[in-house]
Amino acid sequence: MDTSFDAAHWADQLWRDGAAPEPTLTVSEWADAHRILPDLSAEPGQWRTIRVPYLREIMDCLSACNPVERVVLIKGGQLGGTECGLNWIGYVIHHAPGLMLLIMPTLDAIKRNTTARIDPMIAAAPMLSDLVVEPRAREPGNSQFRKIFPGGQLVMVGATSGVGLRSTPARYLFLDEVDAYPGDAGGDGDPVALAIQRTVTFRGRRKVFLCSTPTLKNLSRIEKAYQESDRRRFEVPCPRCGEFAIIEWAQIEWPEGQRPLARRACPHCHGFAEEREKPAMLAGGRWVATAEGDGRTAGFHISTLYSPFETWGEIAIEHGQVYRDPPRLQAWTNNKLGETWEDQAGEAVDADPLMARREHWGLLLPAGIAVLTAGVDLQGDRIELQVVGWGRDEECWVVDYKVIWGDPSGPKVWADLDSALYATYAHCRAVPDLSIRAVAIDTGGHHTKAAYEFCRTRLARRIWAIKGRGGPAIPVWPRRPSRSNKGKIPLFIVGVDAVKDALFARLKLTEAGPGTVHFGSDRDADYFRQLTAEKVVTRYERGRPVRMWQPKREGERNEALDTMVYATAALQGLITMGLRLNFEATAMLAAPEKTGDSKPVSRTPVRRRVIDSSYM
Repeated sequence: MDTSFDAAHWADQLWRDGAAPEPTLTVSEWADAHRILPDLSAEPGQWRTIRVPYLREIMDCLSACNPVERVVLIKGGQLGGTECGLNWIGYVIHHAPGLMLLIMPTLDAIKRNTTARIDPMIAAAPMLSDLVVEPRAREPGNSQFRKIFPGGQLVMVGATSGVGLRSTPARYLFLDEVDAYPGDAGGDGDPVALAIQRTVTFRGRRKVFLCSTPTLKNLSRIEKAYQESDRRRFEVPCPRCGEFAIIEWAQIEWPEGQRPLARRACPHCHGFAEEREKPAMLAGGRWVATAEGDGRTAGFHISTLYSPFETWGEIAIEHGQVYRDPPRLQAWTNNKLGETWEDQAGEAVDADPLMARREHWGLLLPAGIAVLTAGVDLQGDRIELQVVGWGRDEECWVVDYKVIWGDPSGPKVWADLDSALYATYAHCRAVPDLSIRAVAIDTGGHHTKAAYEFCRTRLARRIWAIKGRGGPAIPVWPRRPSRSNKGKIPLFIVGVDAVKDALFARLKLTEAGPGTVHFGSDRDADYFRQLTAEKVVTRYERGRPVRMWQPKREGERNEALDTMVYATAALQGLITMGLRLNFEATAMLAAPEKTGDSKPVSRTPVRRRVIDSSYM
């Protein structure tokens, strides 16, 4: 047997192996081979694309070997969309290195994502942790905003940073939750357009991934991007007849009064598919393009009805809880169906129909009220205060309105406000009189310093300094207050547009129930004119539609609207602190009614009260 070493053959084979193209590998194949979900994941351990088969084609379109340049995913929640993006990040680091730019709505979102998702993903996969620069105290190569690896780096930027979006050319671009981006990045323009401009030098080799749940119709970035694509939908086979069709909400049915038993009716044979059959339906599913598109953009739309992590019964139960309340139904439509929402706040609300709905409940609070909050607005010669009662599912009652006349730069008017905030209100149930649980005071205007000083010593009473801020994607109540103010006190930035959107949608509700707003018989015409003083308009800035609230007429007073907004924000502040509103409302309704000989506490009757401090 000849065992001699053939050096020429060895050298030739080595040359051929080195010259051969790198084996093709898709993102889904990489994930199945290498991705490890950390212990804190819902399903820790080895990633399995078969668990979420609808993600396979999306991930494969992000692969270096796929000719698609732009991938758009418009989706509901609980579908693994973010994990899809994380798999792509791991694939790029390990298999197709290059400069990747990840953009999220805010810097806080970047920090949370790095800590909760990206760092654990790298730590769990040895081939990634070996490639990414080790974190060191003075080493910028591994931080919350940058991960350097051989042949590339991952740079993470908030959508509010125009400088960050302009400064980094990138082959790979991951735009996450694009509908939560601001309309303008620090005065530099649309953050999506700025980011995509960073990829132009890689045209033909670039990959752009836009992923988001949608928001308002005709204002949604992800909807617009999907409409420009080939609009793929995921069809699944019917277990009864075998015909393929997409799963839609209209197909979900349940026996009368039994939403947990929801099932899917086939649009072809009308046979029912049970929840237990969903995994097999997903495994046999296929993506089908419904439009021609531009040839470079693959668009995918999928709802939570496909989720293996949430049942049709659970989705139906949640629908039953929110369908009568427009703001919560909007969130359900966006997050469950992955569909945009028609703007119900866009139509102006008239004062007269609201005034005609006034109710008489006397000196005792209605049975549904469990919590009181207040909103305070400062004017040059007065302070205005509105007290709102809250019940189950944020049904609310306007309990009291006070105008405290006097100069807010002096102490007297503030002393009167303090007394007003100490007021208690007798309830029709046999419970102790209710006090105001939380107060939001607007600190804008000419009396900011005085407002800061008033709030500084009353934080224990939950009297909070706030500042209203308009614009999209600003939460009603922030995760944490800012202390970047002259008073160095906790200052809560309130998303006033979000509150107004919800309020004006709810003002159209006429039947008692979730979200309905009730008015006492003592509210006058001026109150309703102020409450409805604004409307939504859409303007175009740099070619992009911008939605904003503005007065119906120049010079229109709107203190009743502002104080209602602030009282609503105060409720959200309580909820972030752990208030269980529905629990307290249920307990209140279970309390016995007051007997005929019960006497309400002495307080100012529920009417528009005027206090003139200038004459005291």
